[in-house]
Amino acid sequence: MTGLRWQLADEPRPQQTLFDEPIFERQPGRGEFRGLEFLHVRAQRIINEVKGAPFGFRYTVNPYRGCTHACTYCFARPTHTYLDLDADRDFERRIVVKVNAVSRLRAELDPRRWRGDLIAMGTNTDPYQRAEGKYRLTRGIVEVLTERANPFSILTKSTLVLRDLDLLVEAARRTTVRVNLSIGTLDEDLWRATEPGTPHPRRRVRAIEQLNEAGVPCGVLVAPVLPGLSDAPAQLEAVVEACVAAGARSISTVLLHLRPGVDAVFLDRLAATHPHLVDDYRRRYRGRAYLPAAEQRAHEALVRDLARRHGVRAAERTDAEHMTGRPVPAPRVRDPRRRPPVHPERAGAPAQEDATQLSLL
Repeated sequence: MTGLRWQLADEPRPQQTLFDEPIFERQPGRGEFRGLEFLHVRAQRIINEVKGAPFGFRYTVNPYRGCTHACTYCFARPTHTYLDLDADRDFERRIVVKVNAVSRLRAELDPRRWRGDLIAMGTNTDPYQRAEGKYRLTRGIVEVLTERANPFSILTKSTLVLRDLDLLVEAARRTTVRVNLSIGTLDEDLWRATEPGTPHPRRRVRAIEQLNEAGVPCGVLVAPVLPGLSDAPAQLEAVVEACVAAGARSISTVLLHLRPGVDAVFLDRLAATHPHLVDDYRRRYRGRAYLPAAEQRAHEALVRDLARRHGVRAAERTDAEHMTGRPVPAPRVRDPRRRPPVHPERAGAPAQEDATQLSLL
């Protein structure tokens, strides 16, 4: 490890770049948050620039690190190891809170430096996880984006997004807004085993209906689909059918991928709930993050066909309109004799976020 992203108060080290202060405040969870620990930090920057992401957006905001949804397969888990925390239980119980996220965003959206690019939320950990009920940072971020009429998208597994329905409706009147719900299965036993901290998938289906009825465009990512657990055609059709009935604007899908650091956690949890599948997963993934391309293509084709048969737009997960609510404009043809312009926000350049860290995508 080349360096910590922050330091303990009793263990001073050289100043790092991600947070303003070399210490953070620890706050134990109480009441409904009992068993959690919140780690308060001050971010130097809140807007991250994504290099090479094919999802139709270039900038992201993530007010939290770690996630109480505790999805066994979440590929944001290894980001906790950058912070000297573990990717297993620490990721679910020790939540990093960027307490100055709203004020930083307001400063970084200064029109003298920012040109109004779409901002995506939910690309790392869920902006509407349980911590949001305590800190309300996502609501504050949406308020700032709404005030500035700055387009944005939200990807979430949480029905807490409905708390902000009034604000999202107002935002949709002013600018481009897109919400996508992630629903990989309707199976209750599998949901409890793999996504124990998330709202019931049927509640998420109902949220799709409420958002679209209110005028906030909402689609669905049937993701991740777990081989041997939620990938049977009948299971997938049940998800698609329910989401289409709820008014989903578009549907895409992705099979489970297991990056290093995630695979150990996932397989350990799988051994406790579905031990007969562990060897099959080891054989099929063979230490790779992805299943063979042919299996991925066959799965995506199946879900696309189901979506079309049920009368909704079938989308690739990289489809810009599906992810952001608006198509990506055609690239400009540059005159090779002209030097490219300097991006206006370079004076306060956003942090960079690797496209491979977009956890729910």
